[in-house]
Amino acid sequence: MNPSAASQPLSGAPATPPVTPSATTAGTGRATGPGPAVSTADVDLPAGFPTGARLPGVVLGLGRLFAEAGHELSLVGGPVRDLFLGRVSPDLDFTTDADPDTTLRIGRRWADAHWDIGRRFGTIGFAKDGWQLEVTTYRAEQYDPDSRKPQVAFGDSLEDDLLRRDFTVNAMAIRLPALELVDPFGGVRDLAAGRLRTPGTPEDSFSDDPLRMMRAARFASQLGIGVDDSVVAAMTAMSERISIISAERVREELVKLVNGAHPRAGLDLLVDTGLADHVLPELPALRLETDEHHRHKDVYDHSLTVLEQAIDHEYPARLREQWDAERAGREPAAADGEAEDREFEPPSGTYVPAPDFVLRFAALMHDVGKPGTRRFEPNGAVSFRHHDVVGAKLVKQRMRALKFDNDTIKAVARLVELHMRFYGYGDAGWTDSAVRRYITDAGPLLPRLHALTRSDVTTRNRRKAERLAHSYDDLERRIEEITEQEQLDAVRPDLDGTQVMEILGIRPGPVVGRAYKHLLEWRLDEGPHGEDVARAELLRWWAEQPEAAEASEASE
Repeated sequence: MNPSAASQPLSGAPATPPVTPSATTAGTGRATGPGPAVSTADVDLPAGFPTGARLPGVVLGLGRLFAEAGHELSLVGGPVRDLFLGRVSPDLDFTTDADPDTTLRIGRRWADAHWDIGRRFGTIGFAKDGWQLEVTTYRAEQYDPDSRKPQVAFGDSLEDDLLRRDFTVNAMAIRLPALELVDPFGGVRDLAAGRLRTPGTPEDSFSDDPLRMMRAARFASQLGIGVDDSVVAAMTAMSERISIISAERVREELVKLVNGAHPRAGLDLLVDTGLADHVLPELPALRLETDEHHRHKDVYDHSLTVLEQAIDHEYPARLREQWDAERAGREPAAADGEAEDREFEPPSGTYVPAPDFVLRFAALMHDVGKPGTRRFEPNGAVSFRHHDVVGAKLVKQRMRALKFDNDTIKAVARLVELHMRFYGYGDAGWTDSAVRRYITDAGPLLPRLHALTRSDVTTRNRRKAERLAHSYDDLERRIEEITEQEQLDAVRPDLDGTQVMEILGIRPGPVVGRAYKHLLEWRLDEGPHGEDVARAELLRWWAEQPEAAEASEASE
């Protein structure tokens, strides 16, 4: 599912369940026409579905193939739910009474390509006319209390297959090729009511697959949907059961939750039910006990507010996509005939395309170092010294435990480490060298650091907020000026390693690296110089090094 699309309103869902169309009624739409092997036209859905709802022609074509072979086939789950949310699902999932071998035999000649990597779990994949279709045999799976892997057993009816699905909004199907809606558990009603329930008891559902508890929180974030009290109660009672699920599967649900349109709702649910204690314990730890004099903020609530404000600094990804598409089709427009080199500029106040997990997760986790560094000072103040450094270490540990890739871990941890760097700029000001270091230390994360730093201001003191915003405006202006002047995105010392060796008369080794690092630091502090000035600085530095004296003695 596309998280950015998950914010669509539920107004497209009818207030009452639709009338189930008969096979005769269903056949009055665009279902008639060419045979399944050549039909590619979209299919209009009959009465009972939202007005204007359509399905890709490949859906009906595949349904006819299965019917001709004497087997059932239904579109199921997310694609059906999304019809009632007024959007097109990127996934086409089907369920059938045919076993995997039969499914492959039925569809392989019709499809442009096929794969059977999920055959063990009953799933066969097909590609047709640019669509990816996955067909899974009716099944019922459950987890052994001591196992991380589901035990797969094939079922024999559509209704039983729907019963084993996670939530009623996903337990709907469209029988093919009749286009008959099957909604035995009231999924359409629940969509209209903005309510998340399970087809059977939530205890049975979560026992079968404990990851569904994480999915409940994810759907709360993505769809802005409320979670039924019975589901919340079961999640609370069974939260420890999430520990049997692999870190990789938990991570994927967490990413989707954070990237949703309403992440606070999902995160609150994780914390309130105790699930976060097992998958993201640093989050509930932010609920510090507030002292009687209220000398510090509620760090948990502050962190969620920072996350929400960070989202406000994202822009729709389609803006960049449109820019790239338009630029690719343009001829050079400059007066001198040279190609236009102007870069994409995000809308004012925004920095990255939505959703940006690195920014969002850094915003959520930026203060996780505070519980371990909180100190009550003699003057009554509360301090959190070095919580940025401590927090960066905790973030690395947690993300490694959740099996994130190294690049994502480094990016989030670096933002957490740097999130306090700006404070003090407005009072004391920074030298140009300090601004250069800010740019260099952030590197490609600079736009995200801008967004995080601005989002970290949650004070209700309007004057203080305005002062901080003005100071950061000034810092961004100076960054732009210095970057344009010096092209800091490619900053290098004025001398390279080969020149260093020639000037000092030394061979490759650690000393060359130390000399190069010194010249880079000097370059950041002093700005660009010519080679002659850099040569003099290198010789000055060299004269202070013990290796210089050793080289002199050896030559004597």
